[in-house]
Amino acid sequence: MNQVSEHRYDSMQYNRCGSSGLKLPVVSLGFWHNFGDTANYETMKAIALTAFDHGITHFDLANNYGPAPGAAERNLGRILREELGAYRDELIISTKAGYGMWPGPYGDHGSRKYLLASLDQSLQRMGLDYVDLFYHHRMDPETPLEETMGALAQAVTSGKALYVGLSNYDGPTLEKATAILTELRVPFVINQNRYSIFDRTIERNGLKETSVRLGKGIIAFSPLAQGLLTNRYLNGIPEDSRIRTDGRFLHADTLTPERLDQIRALNELAAARGESLATMALKWILKDGAVTSVLVGASRPAQILDDLKVLEGPGLTDEELTLIDKYSL
Repeated sequence: MNQVSEHRYDSMQYNRCGSSGLKLPVVSLGFWHNFGDTANYETMKAIALTAFDHGITHFDLANNYGPAPGAAERNLGRILREELGAYRDELIISTKAGYGMWPGPYGDHGSRKYLLASLDQSLQRMGLDYVDLFYHHRMDPETPLEETMGALAQAVTSGKALYVGLSNYDGPTLEKATAILTELRVPFVINQNRYSIFDRTIERNGLKETSVRLGKGIIAFSPLAQGLLTNRYLNGIPEDSRIRTDGRFLHADTLTPERLDQIRALNELAAARGESLATMALKWILKDGAVTSVLVGASRPAQILDDLKVLEGPGLTDEELTLIDKYSL
């Protein structure tokens, strides 16, 4: 086993998930990209160990993260067996089900059949008896909400999940789901949604306001807008960038001249603050205390150390927040 620092918690900040007892690190590690079968295992291991060594105790997965679907969970299972298994009780491991995972009518959406079967498969891939947090990954208007929430309740009562969460929900559906889960006495603690300077959907669809009002946490994914809120694309599209090498989630036509102008203006504001655009973008998400944690991805360990700079230096002033709105809306 690699040596793990005894001081790994000294510099990390941990926030409660809403009004629950569960705390998450300000920065969490997402296994969405870079942990599939196309990635190098030694690099994956180094990323995970660097994260944990610096107090990032939360690893976030889903059944379909890869490629291929399931690969990220299998690779985490190997890392746990070989390196981090002794620290299981110091880790928060989350997974999800809700998107297409296997062929046929039972491997997608929000049925009880799918969610509970998927959780069993996820546990097997990771070599775990339980996950700390199990999410429904997206709203499913064709399945009764009572059925989906009942499946989450069963995940907890069976001992296969300690807490549950909802991902990609909107405010009104969150409110209905919360009422059901409260009646079932299910420890629902957090919402996972896309949120960044460039994507403020949760401010428009009621998710953010409703989460705060109901005492639920929020964890933000894609906080750097798939790399747009970094200096990566300031001078064009690099050949080794995600746009060039993986066209699944970020496309070249996203980088319009208008968007580039916005990125450059935001980058100049960050430079005036003495920090990177990425650091400023992460601080923006955490600006008002509504967001519990930001989910970051990494293709190499050094990126983890860069992301942790969000813990350093001053927060954003009202004037700077106004400028960010001016440059991005």
